[in-house]
Amino acid sequence: MPSGAHWARLDWAGLDWAGLGSAGLGSAGLGSAGLDWARLDWTGLGWTGLGWTGLGSAGPGWAGPGSLAGQYFHDVEDVESVGTGSATAGQWIERDAAVVWHGFTQMATFPSSEPIVVERAEGRELIDVDGRRYLDAISSLWVTTLGHRVPELDAALARQIDRVAHSTMLGNSNTVVVELAEALAEIVPVDQPHFLFASDGASAVEQALKIALQYWVNRGAPERSGYLVLGDAYHGDTVGSLSLGDSGFGTGIFDPLRFEVSRTPGYGDPGWLDSALDCLMRNADRLAAVVMEPLVQGAAGMLVADPRDVAAFAKACSDEGVLLVADEVATGFGRTGKMFASDICGLHPDLLCLGKGITGGYLPMSATVAAHHVYSAFLDDHVSQRTFFHGHSYGGNALAAAVALEHLHIMERDMVLANVTARGAQLGDLLEHSVAPLEAVGDVRRCGLMAGVELAADTGRLNAARRVCAAAVRRGVLLRPLGDVVVLMPPLTTTADEIERIVTVLTHSIEEVVGSEPDAMHAHSRERA
Repeated sequence: MPSGAHWARLDWAGLDWAGLGSAGLGSAGLGSAGLDWARLDWTGLGWTGLGWTGLGSAGPGWAGPGSLAGQYFHDVEDVESVGTGSATAGQWIERDAAVVWHGFTQMATFPSSEPIVVERAEGRELIDVDGRRYLDAISSLWVTTLGHRVPELDAALARQIDRVAHSTMLGNSNTVVVELAEALAEIVPVDQPHFLFASDGASAVEQALKIALQYWVNRGAPERSGYLVLGDAYHGDTVGSLSLGDSGFGTGIFDPLRFEVSRTPGYGDPGWLDSALDCLMRNADRLAAVVMEPLVQGAAGMLVADPRDVAAFAKACSDEGVLLVADEVATGFGRTGKMFASDICGLHPDLLCLGKGITGGYLPMSATVAAHHVYSAFLDDHVSQRTFFHGHSYGGNALAAAVALEHLHIMERDMVLANVTARGAQLGDLLEHSVAPLEAVGDVRRCGLMAGVELAADTGRLNAARRVCAAAVRRGVLLRPLGDVVVLMPPLTTTADEIERIVTVLTHSIEEVVGSEPDAMHAHSRERA
């Protein structure tokens, strides 16, 4: 940031905050309608250091002066710490490393990897302890839907905490949980649904596994205990969900804990449907269920299937009398442009797993949704072995339920899915024209606002995707890789300007790390070969 721009010396009481909007700084920056310019303490601004080019006609940009391809608050000599006392990022990282163990993280190198230490957030931006802003282009690991600090969700949380924070759902009930289940029942693609709540996606899948197994036991067919799953699948990290998932992310060490499954190729294989159908026909009489991620295998690097193929496989499961479990932990609640990926594929699964976006990224919650014919197999006139003996302490948490209920209201009121469709199309066009032609890019895959940019295997750069993401973070856009794939998963309310910002930063980051030669280089290489 130019040294002349001393934002700390502005008279912030002069800001017309209503003009800025609930998301904080709008996508166009601090527009003329957003600031009561007459009341600002202009003596605090060093105009020479700020520069008219950095200011721009729409006012200062998202994270301060500079163009879209600029530093986004990463020239930080003059950025003051916000709300964290005198502690610097380095001090927080040192404290973190002394007591915290981060998942999927090598802790020996954690302090030197320059992790972001988040202190607060506004709209779709995270703000670290030094005041730097980062557009949350991964929705904080795919959970944030509407952005951070959404006023209505904040208010819903405050209202519920004045009633009760939590009460057990084991043999008892809670009004707001019932209201949430009723609201969800109106929209999930499950016939006469019943909801078993938990706290995370892996637990929702684990519940589905146990329900499917006991369903057949209760129906007098205990031999039906197998599961058919797809290659490249990811269903979570608990032992059951890990067993369903394909090896990857260093999980092979846990193979002794995993149970055997029937596995056929995933969506990356053009013949995945034929292989899955063949396995289904040969093993139907011993299968408890088929478990699949409908339409998109997210953790596999955004592998996208033809919805007609998914529908054909689901129909075959129904024809063969095999339960279908749809794992929509990642795809649910609007990521694909529909509320659920099953809606795109025309599925009505027997069991549906939900999580991540269910509370808009506010609180941990998940659910296993059972169709009535599955649920009814557990009913008896007393507590017998037909009962489902499973439940979690925080399942159906009242605070999470209140936020999830309000989240559904906002999704409908604000027609959020329409924005996903529009911004998804924009993202696809920009990736096609700006990113796909780069020599370092092997493939671009997208469904709605779920996208993956796979770097070519011959980039010649070790950990290229990780380095690209680090370069993007330095430019103020938070990205995270999956192997050789850079994942883009912005919030559902992302604006057109923010989509442009993400793609611009990604393009520059790829060019920085692995070069910028266009597609012609590939053709030239093939000719020489």
